[in-house]
Amino acid sequence: MIKGGKGGGNTKTGLAFEGKTDLASFLKRQKGYEVRGDKVFYNNEQVARVFKKHGFYDFLEELGIDWTKCISKQLFPDHCLYVVTHNTLFVIECKFQQVRGSVDEKLQTCDFKKKQYQKLLAPANIDVEYVYLLSNWFRDESYKDVLDYIISVRCQYYFEYIPLAKFGLPVPPAGGERPTER
Repeated sequence: MIKGGKGGGNTKTGLAFEGKTDLASFLKRQKGYEVRGDKVFYNNEQVARVFKKHGFYDFLEELGIDWTKCISKQLFPDHCLYVVTHNTLFVIECKFQQVRGSVDEKLQTCDFKKKQYQKLLAPANIDVEYVYLLSNWFRDESYKDVLDYIISVRCQYYFEYIPLAKFGLPVPPAGGERPTER
């Protein structure tokens, strides 16, 4: 489903929200994809890297970036996908909600957080995209203003699903998910 809830797609070619989404596990299940450590390969060619929480800081260290010289407080992303061919880091925050609560206000912090990630990655000249993967709870009309705000500050959101093509990753041919082992 694309932002704003319009359109649709085959959930086998995108990151589906499953309450507890894991990007690396999802990619491993796709035909042609392999994940070795934090490196993502498609048909044996490295296309991306994946990080969660503290793993992002290992990436910064590799780049020679001392986060303490860029920002005053660490950020711990749900998921990061660095797409090598596009030199872009996608910060993916997964928000699942079934009742009103603190997540409501967290959605309003995307502009600040995106700017913090941009400050962190500026020395490496890496572009940053900030994306929410939201549960259907957020389709409620009461979220219209905050969803409009997310778009207005050049962040993005998707409901339940983000297509691989959104990240600029190769999309496996039809039937792209490997059978689940039992």
